[in-house]
Amino acid sequence: MPTQIAVITGAGAGIGRAAARALGRAGFDIALLGRNEDRLKETAENLAKHSVRSLVIPLDVSDAKAVQDAAERIETELGPISVWANCAGATVVGQVAALSADDIRRATEVTYLGSVNGTLAALGVMRRRGQGAIINLDLAPNLRGMPLQAAENGARSALRGFCESLRPELLHDADNIRVVMVDLPAINTPHYGWTRNLTGKRLKPVGPVYEPEVAAEAICRAAFSTSRSISIGATNSFAALWHMVAPGCREARLAEKGYKAQMEHDWAEGPQPDDLYKPVSGSFGAQGPFDEHSRRLDSPLTFFVSSNLRASIFGALTAMGLTALITHIRNCRKS
Repeated sequence: MPTQIAVITGAGAGIGRAAARALGRAGFDIALLGRNEDRLKETAENLAKHSVRSLVIPLDVSDAKAVQDAAERIETELGPISVWANCAGATVVGQVAALSADDIRRATEVTYLGSVNGTLAALGVMRRRGQGAIINLDLAPNLRGMPLQAAENGARSALRGFCESLRPELLHDADNIRVVMVDLPAINTPHYGWTRNLTGKRLKPVGPVYEPEVAAEAICRAAFSTSRSISIGATNSFAALWHMVAPGCREARLAEKGYKAQMEHDWAEGPQPDDLYKPVSGSFGAQGPFDEHSRRLDSPLTFFVSSNLRASIFGALTAMGLTALITHIRNCRKS
């Protein structure tokens, strides 16, 4: 059986690098896409130690033609693409009143349009065979609507809506191409240090924070899953419920606690280099600086919840509630 091919954008560091290792262990050969060629080569060297073939293609995912050309090159040099994971992203953190239109546009180009460009390129080659898996990243419900994060929230919301419209189109055309969203909590990656930051203070993760290997495992599961989405931990479900039944209370709490939750006590030491318009130089791995507080794959609080499992649990609870209600009504009538 020929080796399957996976494409990962943003593969030079953070979640992308961890995902490359995870999919490599799962038997894939990997195409590595990203802006920093040196970091992509470091990822490729790590994969080579484990006998995983790779192809390094430096590009900016906001360039649609470059992404399309990369897909054709991968098909020629590595083989048919079966999994495409869009892990690239860039954002700016700060109050909306302080953001510039150019920075919001750029964050949208990389995070939203970059994932759209990857999805379109994947569809172009996967439809030749009528099968494949496209994986996009979303924010966990507890991170959606967070103050100071309007640029990323807007981009992820747009991507979520794009994928929701794409799925029925694929069903209509009878393509066996799956589009899976991975809902990510805070992940301990280097991006906290290189995100464009207008707050004046150093950034930190909000809520439960997980090691990038946990996100990589979720991406790996998504490659084989029939679910529409995969989330990590129990926080997602509780936050989604809170958002649905008491949005005003949640907004009030975010207004009170949301700012401090994202910032360290210390002020940043002057302007720091960021990756919004060009990659930050230097060697970065998958992990960020928050190892002491991060949950690992072997943590009892690390578990994965697919949309199929969530639907089954919700259905079972609904059935139990209806049964209890019917029983109560019958007992009332008898009495």
